[in-house]
Amino acid sequence: MSYVTLARILRPRGLKGEVAAEILTDFPDRLPQLREVWLTDGVRPPRLIALRSCWLSKARGGQVIFHFEGVDSITAAEPLRGLEVQVPLADRVPLPPGRYYVSDLTGCEVFERGASIGSVRDVQFTGEDVSGTPVLVVDTPLGELLVPLADEICTRIDTAARHIDVVLPEGLRDLNTS
Repeated sequence: MSYVTLARILRPRGLKGEVAAEILTDFPDRLPQLREVWLTDGVRPPRLIALRSCWLSKARGGQVIFHFEGVDSITAAEPLRGLEVQVPLADRVPLPPGRYYVSDLTGCEVFERGASIGSVRDVQFTGEDVSGTPVLVVDTPLGELLVPLADEICTRIDTAARHIDVVLPEGLRDLNTS
């Protein structure tokens, strides 16, 4: 089974075993609705744990507070520091048509006029204060190519087939290599 990380535990919080966690999802409002999650250190397989309670906190720029079943003290909460809070990939929030998870785009092969030009290594976003088009970071034999994730350029995206068709505007390759 594959998982998606929603938060990373930072430290114990309070005296009753709660933990504060960094939010790593674009959908934090769903976190308090969860009844169980998977915890992992990235080495051992994730383990299922029930949630006693969960709430969003505005402290320190916005965090989520988890209180897990069976964790009733600071001593019991301390070993959870650094663990990732996950759910199965199948439980991700469905996205509307034309929106994609970065994890679904990463690794896709990019084609121009039927020929492979490389694969997506990452997706870059503009800062929080500036809205704009995300950019695909494509590894090609000639180096890194930055491709705007715009409908006019990325004409077909099939994440299940790991395939993206692009029509690169004239001069785009030159901008990336200069």
